[in-house]
Order: sequence, then structure tokens, then C-alpha cells
Amino acid sequence: MTLTLHRDAALRGARLAVCLAFLIPGMAIGVWTSRIPALKEALALGDGQLSVALLAIAAGALAGMQLVGRLVDRLGSARVTVPLAFAQAAVLPLPALMPSLVSLAASLAVFGAVHGMLDVAMNARAVEVERAWGGPLMSSFHAVFSIGGFLGAALGGLSAHAGVGPLPAFAAVGVLLAALAALTARRLAGGTRGGRDRTADAVPEPLPGRRRGLGGGLGGVLLLGLLGFCCMVGEGASADWGSVYLREHLGSSPGFAAAAYAAFSIAMTAGRLTGDRLAARFGPVALVRCCGTLAGVGLASALLIGDPLAGVIGFGCFGAGLSCIVPQVFSAAGNRDPARAGQALARVASLGYLGFLTGPVLIGAVAELLDLPRALAIPALLALFVALAAPAVRPPRP
Repeated sequence: MTLTLHRDAALRGARLAVCLAFLIPGMAIGVWTSRIPALKEALALGDGQLSVALLAIAAGALAGMQLVGRLVDRLGSARVTVPLAFAQAAVLPLPALMPSLVSLAASLAVFGAVHGMLDVAMNARAVEVERAWGGPLMSSFHAVFSIGGFLGAALGGLSAHAGVGPLPAFAAVGVLLAALAALTARRLAGGTRGGRDRTADAVPEPLPGRRRGLGGGLGGVLLLGLLGFCCMVGEGASADWGSVYLREHLGSSPGFAAAAYAAFSIAMTAGRLTGDRLAARFGPVALVRCCGTLAGVGLASALLIGDPLAGVIGFGCFGAGLSCIVPQVFSAAGNRDPARAGQALARVASLGYLGFLTGPVLIGAVAELLDLPRALAIPALLALFVALAAPAVRPPRP
């Protein structure tokens, strides 16, 4: 009895540590994006030059994701996540120290690489803790990332309002993130060694070459990556084009146009906070099928109606629908072959991130050829495709 209570306490601590691990990169990205205008002004960068610098983050993140997968599988997710959490805190102030575009791009490439590696490692650890817990947890972890983004953006906005420069703001948040990383390090490894469920000692360390079910092959992982790509195309499109659609095509005021992405973000966070309970009750396949349908039908209906209020509601439905899909995709990828969870998650995360980067460009190109409402039908159709492909997230048979 005492051993069981001790093990459950360790597992609860590991769950809290994973939450903190997700909070750290969310806050880092949030505070960074909120101070981009100040850095742009300080270095006198044009829009094109800023785009080059921002592209360095993407390149660094994609490269980091490719490097970290095997490292996670070889050393273990906890051993990789902890130093990367500290590294995320350490590299945050670097962009504010750079005197030129070239040095800024280099620092952002490092920032992106650390962020991408931490993304894979913390998701691998989240899969292990979820498996040991015996029930869905992934949606709540991703909700914490979204909350971290809000907190980071709020801290960055407050520092800008108070006239604090980017460097002091980044340094202060970096110290806070380092403290969170220290709390993460104390508990992250607990509660996931030994048996198979919450009343034993959780999940054994995976053995090399161990596979589970028929979905452990590369094809199954790539299909999951494709689903992540489809969802992240929608996330990128909503962030960059939702407000433009309401303002320029529906004639809404600037303030009301901003409500499109606000509704998307709030609905996505709320959906992730409830996603674990829904996954436990209905199963991941049914959840992804319903969420994909909600996202696709909700956004398509708003585009057909063509009214500003309908547009806000449609983007809210789109966010709520997408909210639970990516966590289920990551969970499925990590469980297809526990011995190679890091490599599988690296592939899925890379494809998803690629969708987030290329989605806005794709929408812009199609909008140039046709118009923006028809271009925004693309993410709606992709969401319906995800609904049809929902069986891809079915847990493999033991």
C-alpha cells in the first residue's frame, strides 16, 4: 500500500513536471513574438529583412527536430528534456543582444533549434507519462503550452507598455523559465519505471526493436504526420488570414476583425482543456472524427454565409475542432513503437511544423489566383480529410 501511494505521488509529480515543460517553450515563444516590433525598430529592419530573420527560426526548429529524435530514444526523454528546458531559458535573451540582421538570424536559428528539440523531447515524455497514467493526458499538456503562449505575450506586452526594452524583458522571463526548468528537473523522471499501470510501477523502459501492433511502420507514422500537417495548415492560416478575411472581405471594423483569431485561440485552448475527458469517454478515433467534422463544417459554413459574426463563430468552431486532433496524433505517434518514440515524434512534429509554415503561403497564393474565401476553404477541406482518416490514431493492440 505504501509503495503504491509513493508511486502514485511520483507519477503525479511527473505529470506536473511535464506540464511545466510544456509551459516553458510556450512562454518563450509568447514573449518573443510580443517584442518583435521593438527588435525590428531597434535594428531598422524592413519587412523583407524581418522575414529572413523569422525564417531562421523555422529552419533551426526543423533541423533540431531531426537531430533530437534518436537522442531521445537512446538516452531517454527525461534526460533530454531537462537540459533543453534550461537551454530554452538561456537562449531567450540572445536575439536582443544581436547588432545586425545576420547575427539576429543566427541567434534565432539557435533559438528555433532548441525550441524544436524541446518540442519533440517533451512530447515523448508526455507520451510515457500518459501511458503510465492509464488515461488520456496529452490534450491538457498541449493546453498548458497554449496558456504559456498567452502568459508570455502578456508579460511581453506589459514590458512594452512600461517602456522596458527587449533585453531586460527577455532576461527577466529567462530567469523565470530557468526556475521552472529547475522545478521540472526535480520531478520529471518520477513515476514511469517498472510495471504497466497506475497500481504497479508504470511502463517498462522500451527495448530496442520492440514494436506494438501493425502501426509501428514508417507508413503509419507518415500518415499521422500528414494529419498533423493538415491541422497546422489550418492553424497558420487562421493566425495570418482570419482577421484579413473579416476586415477586407466582410467589411468589419479592425477591432471586430481581430476577434476572428481571438475566437480561434480561446476555443482551441478550451477544447484542449476538455480533450482528455472526451478522449477517455469516446476514444481517440471518435474524438478526432467529430473534431475534424466540427472544424471543417464550422469554417465552411461561415465562408458560405459571408457575415462578420458568422465568421467569428466559424473560426471559433475551427479552433475548437482542431484543438484535440494534434494531441491525439502525437499520442498515437509516440505509442506506435515505444522503442523509437523520439524518431516517430520528430517526423510527425516536422511535418506539422512544415504545415504551419507553408499554410499561410499556400492560402495567399490561392487567394491571389481566386479569392480569399475560396482559399480559406482549403483548411476546411483538410479538416474534413482528417475526419475521414481518424482511424489512423487508433491505439495499437498490445
